[in-house]
Amino acid sequence: MPNKSQLPAGGAEAYQPDRLYRIAKTIGDLIPDAMTMAIVLMVVLAIAALWIGNSPLEVMDAYYVGLWMLLPFTMQMTLILVLGSALASTKFFGRMVHTLSNLPRSEGQTIALSMATTCCLAYCFWGLSLALAPLVAVSYARQSERKGHPVDFPFLLSCNAAAGAIWQFGFSASAPLMMNTPGHFLEEETGLMPLSTTIWANATLVYLAIYLTSVFLLARLLMPKKARPISLFPESCKLADATLDAAAKPEEKKPVADRFAERLEASRVPCAILTAALFGWLVYHVAVKGGGLQLNSLITILLTLGLLLHGSVLNFTKALPRAVVTAWPVIVLYHLYAGVAGLLQHTSIGTDFAEYFASISNQHTFPLLTLLSAAVVSVFVPSSGGQWVIQGFITSKASVAVGVTAQRGLLALSVGDHVGNLVSPFWAVIAAGIARMDFRTYIGYNYIWVVLWVGFGALCFTFLPA
Repeated sequence: MPNKSQLPAGGAEAYQPDRLYRIAKTIGDLIPDAMTMAIVLMVVLAIAALWIGNSPLEVMDAYYVGLWMLLPFTMQMTLILVLGSALASTKFFGRMVHTLSNLPRSEGQTIALSMATTCCLAYCFWGLSLALAPLVAVSYARQSERKGHPVDFPFLLSCNAAAGAIWQFGFSASAPLMMNTPGHFLEEETGLMPLSTTIWANATLVYLAIYLTSVFLLARLLMPKKARPISLFPESCKLADATLDAAAKPEEKKPVADRFAERLEASRVPCAILTAALFGWLVYHVAVKGGGLQLNSLITILLTLGLLLHGSVLNFTKALPRAVVTAWPVIVLYHLYAGVAGLLQHTSIGTDFAEYFASISNQHTFPLLTLLSAAVVSVFVPSSGGQWVIQGFITSKASVAVGVTAQRGLLALSVGDHVGNLVSPFWAVIAAGIARMDFRTYIGYNYIWVVLWVGFGALCFTFLPA
């Protein structure tokens, strides 16, 4: 581990920048926080709606309808974040991250294994990835520095964000799950879309393989030679030390409580009863109701795992207050962005925008143009499911008109949707908050991965079977 004399005096602010750092910092300095961005987008869309002929009353009505239209979805997303974070705080995941982060013996291995860990989490469940990916980055960065081959911590955090993008085509992909759910809002237009035709289509699997390989190779090539180790970020370093030390310590035997109520709370019995009931719900959901992977079933799985791994009601409820910290942006900001989405959906802006792209499309340009339109909309609507609600009808109609499948349109839209997740501050604020750093420190690097994400996505979903 480098001693203090080897670190730049003054910490991270005294770091001598290279060109990539200067570019990333310039981009980060230009991006306002998520709440300010929502206000800016609201003003821009309101002016645009008036400019293209919507009356002031229509614009106000669109905002009125939109402000609370994502309330049920907000609750679902909040539960995913809180339960994912509570699950991430269990000893099981703490020890898993500790063990894995101790394996690398070089800078390249640190990058590869950190990204691979995030990939697996993201593919299984995006909420778990969102809660754990920053902890993965701080743990790998700290272990790497302790072994004498420090990596650039902000860049590693960005690499993990790039790897986590694959959740768009994983088990918790919002739009594909929605379209595979009976009674979805486009069922009369498209019918059900089996997951084998969306997230498990040949084009999707090839795309993920190419993208992830390219991200690792580029990350290895661009990793700053003058690394900013995690020790330059005191709060992140404290988090890393606390996470690693807690996982390394053997579990302490807790004293037996005096009162019956306390003994009951600490007992495994109530937790086991609730876990069994939730498991029964999942079996009933699949076997009797014919359900599959949907938002509510995923939340139930997350709750079941959290209770099972925490072991007692006492441990689980202690984890929840800390977990709620990760969800505050969603609780507040979703409604601000819902107002923005209302302006887009309930005035003529969204329809005119989507129809224009459909009118200039053909079989070969439709995926690219759908992707680009989704990328623009994603900056305004930070929700994959919410964006499909806005653009799904037009995308499905346009796909029929140009002679391609609605699935191809959905997959292309999913690529564009994640552009907003990489370049806008909404989700970056959450990840940076968990890692205890300013989101502007690393978000500029995300623009590198957008080029790969968009480029390979356009090629694969234009020319490969989907």
